[in-house]
Amino acid sequence: MNHYNSSTYKAHSSIGYLIRRGASLMRDQIEAAFAGHGLSFIQWATLLLLRDHPSYTASDLCRELHHDSGALTRLLDQLEARALIARQRSAMDRRSVTLVLLPTGHALMESLLPLVVERVNEALTDFTPSEVQTLAHLLERLITRLENAEEDRSLLPSRIVK
Repeated sequence: MNHYNSSTYKAHSSIGYLIRRGASLMRDQIEAAFAGHGLSFIQWATLLLLRDHPSYTASDLCRELHHDSGALTRLLDQLEARALIARQRSAMDRRSVTLVLLPTGHALMESLLPLVVERVNEALTDFTPSEVQTLAHLLERLITRLENAEEDRSLLPSRIVK
């Protein structure tokens, strides 16, 4: 079933635009809450991901955050210089480097978590608990569908265009 038609397609009503705009506005709200705390949203999100996934590598973070590797390396360097994270060589494969959330990083991330929760709850004030659950479920389905489509495309043989 087609949900859009190219003759009536408008940017401000497309799902992609709406999701991106909502994420941008929420990030801006959280960045404002972080003012004076010495941490950006992307730095905080990195600490949160490392808390939730203790065996993540820089490559894992690049995929999760959709960050390019150069920018992520600089971000990790900043967090490491502040003793919030550490890079740790894998005992199984010396080529692999796992990122470790240090106690100071965990404490800083946790201290800012109530600010994030407050801003997210403010954004969802006009929604019922059931609507929030439905929204989360629908977004998870969309993400799964998009990830599967990306995986399917990567399995197709490359075509050389002449």
